[in-house]
Amino acid sequence: MNVTTKEIFKSELPVGETLSIKRTRFEGSRQDEKKKRISIVSGIHGDELEGQLAIYLLGRWLNENPDKLVGIVDIYPAVNALGVDTITRGFPIYEVDLNRSFPGSKDDFLPGQIVYALTQDIKGSDIAIDIHSSNIFLREIPQIRINKEFSNSTLPLAKELNCDFIWIHDAVTVLEATFSHTLNSLGTKTLVVEMGVGMRLTNKYGDQLLRGMLNLMKQEGIIECEEAFEVRTPFTSETGSVAYMNAPKSGLFVQFLDHCAIINKDDKIGDIVSPLTGEVLAELKAPCDGILFTLREYPVVYEGSLIARIFSTNK
Repeated sequence: MNVTTKEIFKSELPVGETLSIKRTRFEGSRQDEKKKRISIVSGIHGDELEGQLAIYLLGRWLNENPDKLVGIVDIYPAVNALGVDTITRGFPIYEVDLNRSFPGSKDDFLPGQIVYALTQDIKGSDIAIDIHSSNIFLREIPQIRINKEFSNSTLPLAKELNCDFIWIHDAVTVLEATFSHTLNSLGTKTLVVEMGVGMRLTNKYGDQLLRGMLNLMKQEGIIECEEAFEVRTPFTSETGSVAYMNAPKSGLFVQFLDHCAIINKDDKIGDIVSPLTGEVLAELKAPCDGILFTLREYPVVYEGSLIARIFSTNK
């Protein structure tokens, strides 16, 4: 196995600093005519760190099993390096969301140059995985979000990735200015993984996604090994609907149920309380049977704040 690190983008910054975006390539030593290539990206949002853990675990596995790699694995752990350094979701100074700046161009402003360099480096990969966390306010179970436009080619891959939920929709996470839409449009089958919570690491989610990535790479002929990577069967939004719960009052959210709980209609999810008066301002009850796949992590809420998302199979 050959391991190389490449600087895919560099820019001089004020005060004598340098912005550098790097990629590490793990390449099997077998001389195949056409090696399959997978590119794995994290840190497009600077406050999302769950992907860095999953990428570290994958890199460690590859280093410990060099003889099992026959394809190419490219990893990009911190695309928004400045955001990671400053614990900022967007790109500092410019205050823009890198995942709304694709595909960019070499003559664009600095964030646009970064996403352009990333796009050009990944273009030509067979598969790409874009790993996100939630923000600091919400916790998500490991899930994959897919644009309906590309679901025929990406859904079979998503089912190999050991996630709990596959959400096929046309929401903001798959708009044209995102990494996922851009790479899918260029012919690279791209999956968006969302898991955990912002600014934190969830060890069990990192291990879960590692098994999924290894399983996917084995199925696609990127690694060859006898080990069977057992993966869970995900539920998908094709077989049910998603219900949203928003705060009817401002206050402190006190949760009663665990994240990823299987719930019944009218189960109590939590209360919104007033520490000032000692009152319960609102009782929050499930609107349907289902699985609690998104749950409020940060307890201070305002009227309209998202509290939970429930996958419902109610007809």
